[in-house]
Amino acid sequence: MKIIVTTPRLYLRELEHDDVEDLFEMDADPAVHRYIENKPVQTRDEISRVISMLKEQYRAFGIARWAVIDKENNECIGWAGLKYFNEPINNHCNIYELGYRFKQKHWGKGFATESAGAVLKYGFNILGLETIYAITHPDNDNSKRVLTKLGFEYKERFDYDGDPTDWFVLQKQNCTSCSPE
Repeated sequence: MKIIVTTPRLYLRELEHDDVEDLFEMDADPAVHRYIENKPVQTRDEISRVISMLKEQYRAFGIARWAVIDKENNECIGWAGLKYFNEPINNHCNIYELGYRFKQKHWGKGFATESAGAVLKYGFNILGLETIYAITHPDNDNSKRVLTKLGFEYKERFDYDGDPTDWFVLQKQNCTSCSPE
């Protein structure tokens, strides 16, 4: 297993098919899906297909969502990473979007901020990006708090696949967690 990024409490690596059980625990939880399509997964096969899709994104774009592993017990507690959009989203194309998702039992522990900050640092300092975007449901106050802590600026609300969605933008110079070591 190749660790891509480390933080004080976490390491991030590519998702593997061995992560199926942990991701199923996360994505079968209706609370986790409250603000994302509201369609919890029903089978482990669905998770396997998602992991295969992410592995294809690693190959095609060199980046995708990464497993977030708790260093203390080696548990896959969720994922965080960048998604490359080569199709239009909110009148933008060829952009990188930050995303994160965690098992409910790990909410409120700062893991989203910690892992997303490491992802941003990687995107700006390793990939050389100047801008990273993020989207969230307008009612997802916790996610908006994470984005604001990281320096993202709310820009507008737009329609994404029939749902209202908040659009956030972060320029490299405004990233609160991105100074090189």
